[in-house]
Amino acid sequence: MTPEKIKEIFLSYKAGELSLEEAVDRLRFLPFEEIEGAMVDHHRMLRQGFPEVIFGESKNASQIIAIMERMKATGCNILVTRLGEEKARLVRDYFSGCDYDPLARTLTLKNTPVEITGAGTILVICAGTSDIPVAREAVVTAELMGNRVETLFDVGISGIHRLFAKKDAILSAHVLIVVAGMEGALPSVVGGLVSRPVIAVPSSVGYGVGLKGLAALMAMLNSCVAGVTVVNIDNGFGAGYAASLINHVHKVP
Repeated sequence: MTPEKIKEIFLSYKAGELSLEEAVDRLRFLPFEEIEGAMVDHHRMLRQGFPEVIFGESKNASQIIAIMERMKATGCNILVTRLGEEKARLVRDYFSGCDYDPLARTLTLKNTPVEITGAGTILVICAGTSDIPVAREAVVTAELMGNRVETLFDVGISGIHRLFAKKDAILSAHVLIVVAGMEGALPSVVGGLVSRPVIAVPSSVGYGVGLKGLAALMAMLNSCVAGVTVVNIDNGFGAGYAASLINHVHKVP
């Protein structure tokens, strides 16, 4: 439940538009609401500043719709991650106004307008075109959390002149997310150029010895560049969320 929704209930009670019993009834599910197969955390928006995010990969469409129904009733914006196209179609048939990104496999439902509240720009960089799905998950997440987001795709180290050609965008970003598979070297290169936080995202792109992103993960964890932090393999959502937290805490000098 959003702070605005709670204020609305209190003001309606104060104005006599709601009885005490009606106001209590509307606040009844504020901490969490238990439905079949899930316990929806309505308090997360108040506690962490962003609503609960629905992980769609292991849920069926009916479960996702049931959770979204309860979240929509509180006025929160909704993000579903790792959602395949068939389940997304069923959800979109049920809820009007959903946006589905087939590359990111994310679905969003904006029940309130998204206000830009982040201090600066988050720049999402990826090494190759094959890394774009993970990068897009980061973009969708950071944008829904109220950030200006720019992208820089296909600038891996095998053609590093492509990266250096975008120096102005790199140096002006407040937080940078860098997605790379294969040997995972790009975050170290970017981290050596900037004085801002760099969040490295290993992707599962690569040949057999890459071990589905494990080689990139280990390389990023072993980066000699200070200021580079690492999230899990293919975790664009985690990177976008962390970047937003940073962008909302620190002001641009």
